[in-house]
Amino acid sequence: MTTIPFSALPQDQTSVRYEYGPDSNPAPAVSPGFVEELRIPDSIHYPGTSRRIWLHRPAGHPASVESAVMFFNDGWWYLDPDGDVRGGIVLDNLAAAGSVPPMIGVFVDPGMLHVDGAPVKNRNAEYDAFDDRYASFLLEEVLPLVEARYAISPDPTMRGICGGSSGGNAALTAAWQRPDGFGRVITFNGSFAQMPGGNPYPRLLAGTPRRDLRVFVHAAHRDLNWDRAESNWFAENLETAAALARAGYDFRLLVGDGGHSPEHGGVLLPDALRWLWSSTA
Repeated sequence: MTTIPFSALPQDQTSVRYEYGPDSNPAPAVSPGFVEELRIPDSIHYPGTSRRIWLHRPAGHPASVESAVMFFNDGWWYLDPDGDVRGGIVLDNLAAAGSVPPMIGVFVDPGMLHVDGAPVKNRNAEYDAFDDRYASFLLEEVLPLVEARYAISPDPTMRGICGGSSGGNAALTAAWQRPDGFGRVITFNGSFAQMPGGNPYPRLLAGTPRRDLRVFVHAAHRDLNWDRAESNWFAENLETAAALARAGYDFRLLVGDGGHSPEHGGVLLPDALRWLWSSTA
């Protein structure tokens, strides 16, 4: 039996901030991992875009040992040790504790276009689209760069992807479109409501044979349009989770207070990763 300590519910949900746990802060006994920055000057799947990616390997983990891989959308935003998510610090602490299998973190920035000499993010075009281009970009353009440096498991259940907001859309869509390449998903505050044509997942999950996916879904009770009939970001996350439940998926739903912010997802990341990989650790 797990006993959960009492915590009072906040009465005002307009301004809520969650406190980080120990796994989101550097631990004196844990050596920082090795981080390598790479640049992709152009793309086959997104012609004209350039981007940066970062590869994270925990300290003491040999490059020759076959590893799981975890992709993070919005790369530097999720890796930044002073940011809201602190992905590298989290991976270092979980690896040192043996809470996840040997794992390489891959932090991928959205593509940048140059329009009339000015840089323009290609983020929404890549992340909100319901097609296989982003998944195929990761598997066919990014993953080979990782495999050139590290031994990566070919098993889809040893490959995960994480993102928030539109990055959450991209995470679930990548796994849905390419279950041969991804078997584990984390979506924080997914913006399914703004996908072109609307959120496809409640319908698809109800009418498609179950894929071999494990999914962590986070929603914020005061997300955009939380009390409206249309474009309700909170409701679309709940409906996606409900469809996963009805379809018999191995999933977990966490609802928090507050609005559309990456901060709660960052606080949850250690436990989300722990749960996501608990069947292999």
